[in-house]
Amino acid sequence: MTLTLYNSLTRQKQAFESLEPRKVQLYCCGMTVYDYCHLGHARTCLVWDVVRRYLQWRGYAVQYIQNFTDIDDKILRRAREEGVSMGEISERFIAAYFEDMDRLGIGRADAYPRATHFLDGIQRLIAELEQKEVAYAAAGDVYYAVRQFPDYGKLSGRKLEDLQAGASGRVEIEPEAVKKRDPFDFALWKAAKPEEPSWESPWGPGRPGWHIECSAMVRDRLGETIDIHVGGSDLIFPHHENEIAQSEAATGKPLARYWLHNGMVKVGGEKMSKSLGNFTTIRDLLARDLDPMAIRLFILQAHYRKPVDFTAEALAAATNGWQTLKDGLLFGHEQGAALGWGEVDPNLTPAEQADNAAIARFNTIVDDDFNFSGGLAVLFDLAKTLQKEGNLLVHTGKATQGALELQSLWRSLVTLANVLGFHAESEAAAAPTGQLSEAAIEDLIAQRAAARKVKNFAESDRLRDELQAQGIVLVDKPGGVTTWHRG
Repeated sequence: MTLTLYNSLTRQKQAFESLEPRKVQLYCCGMTVYDYCHLGHARTCLVWDVVRRYLQWRGYAVQYIQNFTDIDDKILRRAREEGVSMGEISERFIAAYFEDMDRLGIGRADAYPRATHFLDGIQRLIAELEQKEVAYAAAGDVYYAVRQFPDYGKLSGRKLEDLQAGASGRVEIEPEAVKKRDPFDFALWKAAKPEEPSWESPWGPGRPGWHIECSAMVRDRLGETIDIHVGGSDLIFPHHENEIAQSEAATGKPLARYWLHNGMVKVGGEKMSKSLGNFTTIRDLLARDLDPMAIRLFILQAHYRKPVDFTAEALAAATNGWQTLKDGLLFGHEQGAALGWGEVDPNLTPAEQADNAAIARFNTIVDDDFNFSGGLAVLFDLAKTLQKEGNLLVHTGKATQGALELQSLWRSLVTLANVLGFHAESEAAAAPTGQLSEAAIEDLIAQRAAARKVKNFAESDRLRDELQAQGIVLVDKPGGVTTWHRG
C-alpha cells in the first residue's frame, strides 16, 4: 500500500512522495523553554518521533530537526521573576526537556537549533522581505505586511476580514500597534526594551519575532522547501500560517509539501495548557510510579490528529493495556527455553524471521495517515495470543501452537513494538544503575539497523559510537543480524 498523509494544507489525504527518493526532511516546531513539559508537549514530541521511526522502518533516511524557542516574552518574564538571565532559564528547561523525553523513550532529533543561534539568518531573511516590499521598518520594529501576500490564510482557511487582531495569544497588547500600517501585520523584529536582551541589527538593537525564527531555522538546516512540517494543531494559526507567508514570499517556493498537525491533550474538554493552569507535567506523572510505556500507550491509542482526553480512567486503561503488551514482549525470555528455542537473543528481531502476515497488516494500517492507533491492534492481537499461550505453558506445560509458530509471533511483536518504541524487560534483565538497559540497547540497535537499511551510514556509525561509549560491543553477522555484549 502507498503511504498516504492527511495534508492540512490541502485538507485531504495525499499519496506521499518525497522530494528525493527514499529521503525525508522533517521539521517539528518544538518547545518554548520557560517551564517543565506537560503531557501535551509529550504527545507532540512522541507522535513525531514515532512518525520518524515509522518512516525509517519503511526504508526512508530521515533528517529530523526540532527547534527550541529560547527567546520569548514568557522566558523573559520568568527570568525577571527569578532575578536570573534569560539564558539561565532556557538552559535549565532545555536540560529538563531532555531528561523528561528520555524517560519516555522519545528519540533525539538530529539537531535542535535554537533561535538565539540563528540571528544572522533571521536578519538576512527579514532584509530579503524588506527588499521584496512585503516587510517594512517602523521606529526600530519591522513588520510583515500581510496584505502583500495574496495566499495568506491558505493553511488555516481564515480570511483577513474574519480575523481578530491578537488571536494568537502571542501578539502583545501593543503600544507598538500604532506603528503598524495594518492591524493584521505581525512583528519580524522588535525594538529593544529596557532591561531586555537585545542584538544589533540594521534596524537598531532588538530581538526577533516568534514566527520568523522557524522560517530562518528551516531554511538554514533543511533548505527552501522541505518534505514534512509538523507541530500541534494549535500552531496552524497564526504560527504556521505566518511561516508560510514569510518563507514563500522570500523564496517563491512552497515551504513544505506536507503539513501535519497532532491533536491536543484535553482536560474537561479544554486544551491542556500552562495558560489555563490545567496541565500535568511529565515529571508529575512519572512521580506517580506510572510506567513510561503506559504513558506512551495512552498517547498512541488515539489517532494522532484526534484530541485525547486525560483522565484517571484512561491512564488506568493504558496501564492495563501495557501489561498485556509487556506479557507478550517477555514471552520469549520467559518461555523460550521451555519451547526449545535455545538461547533467546533479544536483539535478533529481523522482520524476515517474524510473521510476515502480521507485519504486512500493520504496514497497511499505518500507511493510512500514520494510523498508529490502528496498528496497535495488530500488536495487541499478537500479545494476547502469546499471553494466553504463556499461561497455558505455566499451568499445563503445553501450548496449543508449535514452538516455531510461537517464536514467529513473538518476533513479530518485538519487531513491531520496536517500530512504535515499546520495550519491556524482566527484572533479571534490568541493567545496573548507570548502565544502558537491554531495552535501551535493543532500541538503539533497531535504529541502527533501520539506518543501515537505507544506507544512512553516518547515522549508523553515530549509533555504533554511542553504544560503544556505553561499553556495548556490536557484532554484525551475515544476513543482517547484529548481536551484542557488554565490553
